[in-house]
Amino acid sequence: MSKEFAGLFIAGTDTEVGKTVVTAGIAAALRESGCDVGVWKPVQSGALAHEEMSDAFRLQAWSGVADRCEEIAPLAFSAPLTPWLAAQAEGKTLTIEEITAHGYPLLTKHDWLLVEGAGGLAVPLTETDMMVDLAVRLKLPLLLVARAGLGTINHTLLSVWYARSRGLVVAGVILNEGASAADQSVATNAKMIECYGNVPVWGALPHVPDELTSEQVVALVKQHVHVEWIMGLLKQQICKGEVR
Repeated sequence: MSKEFAGLFIAGTDTEVGKTVVTAGIAAALRESGCDVGVWKPVQSGALAHEEMSDAFRLQAWSGVADRCEEIAPLAFSAPLTPWLAAQAEGKTLTIEEITAHGYPLLTKHDWLLVEGAGGLAVPLTETDMMVDLAVRLKLPLLLVARAGLGTINHTLLSVWYARSRGLVVAGVILNEGASAADQSVATNAKMIECYGNVPVWGALPHVPDELTSEQVVALVKQHVHVEWIMGLLKQQICKGEVR
């Protein structure tokens, strides 16, 4: 395949930190601005692609892409386990080559792909590879999604430093799901992450309920995230043989 992947790899500092709403919301906002952006969940566990409120279902519904859920998450397994074990539970052996190959159909349909990982960077993906290995293979800049409250500085900085040790470019961080009003750390966490991690925080999203529409998710993302920074980053990348 001659065309290289262009876009962003979106990973979390943990599971359930809001990667799906961030991925879909950014995609929708970029698409609204005229960018041909697709979404891809290389491996999904805990639900099949077409099941309501699965990651693939929400990615499709919130991003506004026309791609089917099965195209967005071509490798989906029912067991709520790490991808390697979820695949094993169904008698499937994953390889990083196979996982990567499943992204090419979407790559030919869109200028950019927002690739949502599963959990954090050290999640086992195959018998020999972790999620970080897929990010390295795709050669995409990394966006980290982290919690907003107490403890996020440690989790985020460890993820930033680990990603860099593997040669990844950490493009930015988005804090998600504001903590309670009693959590005084929320007011300073972004500044601390930027200072100690030497990485920009692109925004902080409040809690986003599952029942929101695509339009409501886009409005929240445009209000709380520097989408123009992301658009600028994407347009620097080589896409369909051109520098946009």
